[in-house]
Amino acid sequence: MSAASAAALGWIIRCSTFGRSSARPTEHKDTVKKTFQLQIEGKNPARVLEATKHDIRQYLKRERRKALPEGVDFWDFDCKFGHTAELALSVHVAELTALIDAAAQAGSPAFYVELLAKPGIRKVKADSLDAAVDDPAA
Repeated sequence: MSAASAAALGWIIRCSTFGRSSARPTEHKDTVKKTFQLQIEGKNPARVLEATKHDIRQYLKRERRKALPEGVDFWDFDCKFGHTAELALSVHVAELTALIDAAAQAGSPAFYVELLAKPGIRKVKADSLDAAVDDPAA
């Protein structure tokens, strides 16, 4: 193979992969891992607190708008919250706002949040099964 043909082949290979993502390992694209600062110089702490809660709510809304895969009922979230990434504990998504408010009340300068969107399947409650068995007309 001549140098010119090798160079042309190299050019073709580079062009064929243009615009594609690299083979680097990446994190799950539906993951948020972020440390939010609550005390920023020159900014009102109450507004910073509301802005961080707004960012988290917007992420949750954006993920819930995505199309559901086949056989999935809703988007669920694995959440972690703590003062740092090393101290973060698993929490339910409904508890996030209360935990953020508690961190702000305690005077914490920052907090860490990790959110991972995952497919969720609804579970049938035992009460509704008992009612269906007792009343077959319903």
